[in-house]
Amino acid sequence: MPTTPMKQAEIAIIIPCYNEFERLPVAEFDTFLKTHKDVIICFVNDASSDPTHLHLEALKNKFTPQISILNNDKNIGKAASVRAGVLYCEQENIAPVFAYLDADLATSLEECYSFLIPIKEQKIFVFASRILIIGSIVERKFSRFLFGRIIATFISNILDVKVYDTQCGCKVFKAELSEILFKKPFISKWLFDVELFSRLLCHYGKENALKSMDEIPVKRWVDKGESKVRLSYFFRLWYDLYLIRKAHRKNYLAQWS
Repeated sequence: MPTTPMKQAEIAIIIPCYNEFERLPVAEFDTFLKTHKDVIICFVNDASSDPTHLHLEALKNKFTPQISILNNDKNIGKAASVRAGVLYCEQENIAPVFAYLDADLATSLEECYSFLIPIKEQKIFVFASRILIIGSIVERKFSRFLFGRIIATFISNILDVKVYDTQCGCKVFKAELSEILFKKPFISKWLFDVELFSRLLCHYGKENALKSMDEIPVKRWVDKGESKVRLSYFFRLWYDLYLIRKAHRKNYLAQWS
């Protein structure tokens, strides 16, 4: 069982982990936690077969009040791991704001933390976007960029909203959204971000949902390794998009027709 942090923080950041021993940026977590005492990090170890737990336990021993660790009995995938972390943080009333990040910190902890500002300015859901603007740094393989743009076009059509990047891996939202966004299991192990948008749109309606969220270009995003998504998922991905589209239209019509 995870140890419940001693007091409520400003934000709880959920980090799903699967075989991250070689690439987990321990020094970055260490530096960040030393200077941000109002942050709690909830690691979800998704039945890693490597010694990922050694890094997590070392961080917990050093920053005990700021670290929670959930250990999945079996590998359940990123979507279910993030969901488990969010529901745990909600149950324990850890913070008024939740976020999730990829374990390699392609989007930094500092940038994620900065998204508290729009949340405090009445937004309820904020997400990072890899839009390359003047002064920003976005480093990723061209093949992944091109594939991402194709997927983003399909996603925008499914949701009927103009969104540049649903898959960046940094989402920040008010804890009160946990039931709306994470109560039900996800259709897809990797495209669950799309389902989050769908659930927001279905619950609040398109106009109110768009007013309540914000897409913020990252200042820096660096691709730090190979994707954990298997090549074979390329074929499953299109079926997942079909199922998400079908569910979105059904739920939206049921709520707003």
